[in-house]
Order: sequence, then structure tokens, then C-alpha cells
Amino acid sequence: MFKFIGIVLGFIYHDFWLGLLGYIVGAFLDRIRVYGTGGMNPLQNTLRQAVFLETLFISMGKLAKADGHVSQEEIDHVEMFMQKMGMTADHRLQAIALFKKGADLSFDIKPTYTKFMSVCGHTKDLKQVMLVYLIVMALADGHFHPAEQALLSDISGYMGYDQATFKHLVEMVLNQTNFGGSQVNSAEALEGAYKALGVTKESTDAEIKRAHRKLMSQYHPDKLMGQGVPEDMIAMATEQAKEIQLAYDLIKKSRST
Repeated sequence: MFKFIGIVLGFIYHDFWLGLLGYIVGAFLDRIRVYGTGGMNPLQNTLRQAVFLETLFISMGKLAKADGHVSQEEIDHVEMFMQKMGMTADHRLQAIALFKKGADLSFDIKPTYTKFMSVCGHTKDLKQVMLVYLIVMALADGHFHPAEQALLSDISGYMGYDQATFKHLVEMVLNQTNFGGSQVNSAEALEGAYKALGVTKESTDAEIKRAHRKLMSQYHPDKLMGQGVPEDMIAMATEQAKEIQLAYDLIKKSRST
């Protein structure tokens, strides 16, 4: 009930973020009405979600234009995200405006991440989900352009990651796919599975198990929502978790034969 009041307020005042904030706060009030008080601070979580989404749309635009051309695949990727968010036509226009703001070649994205870090910087998983989502988007057109990689490297630096950690994360994301196909038993797929978990063939079973548990914990829906990841983005994290599980299963199978 309360969350729909929030949406109405946002619509009346033609403000995307007011509507989004109203929806999220209303959702928390509905949850309290049903389950009682306790748990996270809804206002703090709401602020993190709003800043997260603002940063994401601006970054999407910056990333899409990094190689000098916004591809149809990248446009489709953003359109699909807005559809999942259930945005009204007016809210979509405002989200697109943020995308275009980021796509402006003269736009400096660093202050956006200064704001992001001031609000979300203490939540490690929230930062990683942002970076992983942007890496996934960079791959939406089937290519990882050097300009996109350079921009993501800068963004990772704004969020406090060193270059070694960034490269390691990129390698993991690049390999967190296609473990359900017909070539799952190939040597190439097995090598990719190790990279997806951030381990090597020389890693012990215990080390691989720890790496798997750590990654699965980072993508746990309740944990991510508690840190401020918008509910509609949890599906992306769930897909990454599925690929991680498939990679782990492939490694276990190879080691049991």
C-alpha cells in the first residue's frame, strides 16, 4: 500500500528519484506493517539505492560511448534494465537523460564516483556488484573494447580497487559463463571454470571450496538487498551465482574422476 503511494507522489511531481525513493521507503513501511520493526535502517538503505541507480545509469552512458559508438546491443541492454525496473514513461525519460549525461564525451565521471563512495563506499559487495554489472554491460555487444576496459579500470580505481584486483575480477567475470553448454567437459571449459572462481589447477580442494563459498556469499540476494542493491538487479546477481555454481560443479566433477 505505502509503496504505491510513493509511486503516485513521484508521478504527481514528475520526479524519477522522488518516485523511486517513495517506492522503496513505502516498501519498507509495508514490510514493517506486516513483519514489525527491526532490521536495517530504511532511509539509509533508500539513499544507497538511489545513489547506486543514479551512478549506474550515468556509468552505462559513459561506458556505451567509450568506444565512440553506442551499439544497438548496448541500447537494448539498458532498455531491458528499465523494463525490469517497471519505469513509467516519464521516469524512463529521466533515466535516459542520465544515460545521455554520461554519454557526453565532455562529462567527467569522477565526481559521480566521489558521491557514490561517500554513500556506498563502505559496502564492499555493493561496489563489486556495480563493477561486475558494468563489466557485463561492456560485453553486451560481444566485444571488450580497449576504451571500455580503460574506463572500467578508472572506475575501479575511483572505488578503491588496485589494478591487480581489477584485472582479476575482469578475468573471473569473463569466465563466469557458458558452463551449461555441450563443451563443459573440455579442457578449455575446465580452465575457464578455475578462472571463474579465481583459483588455479594447483589450488587445493579446500582453497577452491573457500573461494566458491566466498563468491556465493557475495551474490546472496538477502545480503545484497541489505546493503542497498535494488531488488530488480538481484536477478543479475542470481545469474552470476548460477554460473559460479556450474563452474564449481565442473571442477568437482573433474577432480572426482
